[in-house]
Amino acid sequence: MSRRLALSVAAGVVLLGGAGGFALAHAGEPSPALADSAARYAAPEGDRDGSLTFGTDVTASSGVKSVKVLAWPEDSSFAEKGLTKKDMAAAESAVCEPAGEDTARCAYTAPVTAADAESSPRGAWHVAVLATDRNGNTTLDTEAAGFTVR
Repeated sequence: MSRRLALSVAAGVVLLGGAGGFALAHAGEPSPALADSAARYAAPEGDRDGSLTFGTDVTASSGVKSVKVLAWPEDSSFAEKGLTKKDMAAAESAVCEPAGEDTARCAYTAPVTAADAESSPRGAWHVAVLATDRNGNTTLDTEAAGFTVR
C-alpha cells in the first residue's frame, strides 16, 4: 500500500470514528424533561375576559429551544387518534426564562373571551406540551396538565 493511500485511509478512519463518537454522544443525550406542570382556567365574568394559564419547568442539558402548548378537550378527535408532534407544529409557543443550570420555567397565557367560553366544549380539557432542546431532541406530553371548563 502506498504511503499516500495509507494516510488517506487513516485520516478517513479518524474522521469516521470522530463522527461516530459525536453521533453516539448526542444519541445518548436525554430528551427534555417536564416537571411541575400546571394549568389554571378562569372563566370570563361580566365584561372581563377570562384566561388560560399554563406553566412547566423544562430541563434540557443542551438548553431549551422551544416549548409549544396546545389545550384540547377530552371529548375531541385527539382522544381517539392521539396527538402527534405534527399536530403540535401549529401550536402556540410558551415564553421560557432560565430557572437553573439546565432548567427553564416556561409559561403560556391565553385570553378567553365570552364568545370563546360559549363555544368551548364543557368538561375536562388537557394541555399538551412539545419541548425541544437545542440539539433537536423532543418530548411530547399529551396530558401535561388538565383543567375543567364549566
